[in-house]
Amino acid sequence: MARTRLILRIALSVLYALAGVLHIARPHGFELIVPGWVPWPHATVIATGWAELAGAVGLWIAPLRRPAAIGLAMYAIAVYPANIKHAVDHVVIDGVALGWAYHIPRLLLQPVLVWAALFAGGVIAWPWARKVRPRISSAPAPPIG
Repeated sequence: MARTRLILRIALSVLYALAGVLHIARPHGFELIVPGWVPWPHATVIATGWAELAGAVGLWIAPLRRPAAIGLAMYAIAVYPANIKHAVDHVVIDGVALGWAYHIPRLLLQPVLVWAALFAGGVIAWPWARKVRPRISSAPAPPIG
């Protein structure tokens, strides 16, 4: 399980670091898929880029690993409406229109990104963890006071 977490940490760090750099360096394409109800698309895209970079780095700093993992999982959920808009509105970015062969797997794999972040960060152990029953002590409770 530790090896799987390490592999996922590496993969997610690379993925989110690259995505973060792209969000900051070339925000225009990402701005096109921001849903209309999200205010300040440019600032939102830049902020999400920094969030991706922070998450990618945080996965490698032990005290920040769990919060970074939770943040990346929340991020993957938060950007899902942009992924839906990209697919449904057939948004053309830099002259490229990605078809359903790209969008369907992308949309279906978004929950996997949520799981991967939580697993890589040690927040969850599913599906490898065995259920452990809580131990009930037969000793009497210590007196209060």
